[in-house]
Amino acid sequence: MLTAQSLACLRGDRLLFKNVGFELNAGGLLYVLGENGSGKSSLLRMLCGLLMPEDGAVFWGGKKIKEDAENFLSNLTYIGHLNGLKDDLTAQENLYMGARLAGSEVGEESALAALAAIGIAHCAKLPVRVLSQGQKRRVALAGLWLTDSKLWILDEPFAALDAASVDVLASRLGQHMSNGGMTIITTHQDVTINAQSIQTLRLSS
Repeated sequence: MLTAQSLACLRGDRLLFKNVGFELNAGGLLYVLGENGSGKSSLLRMLCGLLMPEDGAVFWGGKKIKEDAENFLSNLTYIGHLNGLKDDLTAQENLYMGARLAGSEVGEESALAALAAIGIAHCAKLPVRVLSQGQKRRVALAGLWLTDSKLWILDEPFAALDAASVDVLASRLGQHMSNGGMTIITTHQDVTINAQSIQTLRLSS
């Protein structure tokens, strides 16, 4: 279970949000909604432990994520608004690197299958710098076919994707939650995602 209690975020002199809380259990999907500048990305970074809250705390399995960081991070996959790719590496090499950073190894067959699942296998050997924004996003998202982490936190995962890729990704997210995973996403798009339970958290700007 992921639990957020009374979270507050201060940026400069501006309070983006306060008293934000929720509980997310196995099979659950949480939509984080709000206008630009309302603090959606900041909240996601806070839930990952990348940003300290002004107030409140985040818990994983009843323990504060900072106190049980190794266990928490081993169960977390985070894809931010930026793709987190190395431009000089190929799409395939980026998947290898991402897996190693997560503490696992990925073989060529598995990497190619992941890229194929999101429709980008033809770019496997190309350096990321030559790819379009939509192609780069799909390379980053291909990692979702290679991870067995329980909690996925995704910032605008459908941005820059074509309709076919949106459908494929929505299906993958549904599969993840049907297997007991949890997902938190921000999105401006109306996409149907199947989950055992669905919550919506709206931040005000």
